[in-house]
Amino acid sequence: MKTLQQKPATSKLLIRYDNELKDLLLADLKAFRERGQFTSNNQSAAKAA
Repeated sequence: MKTLQQKPATSKLLIRYDNELKDLLLADLKAFRERGQFTSNNQSAAKAA
């Protein structure tokens, strides 16, 4: 009986896609936070309340 020690190609592609998507999303979040839009919106909402 043969055992597969390597992951199927589809599985490898999905892992790579997930990792690249995560990296892109984290980079976007970092840029968004650096612009300060998120904190300024929360601060202005807190002042209005």
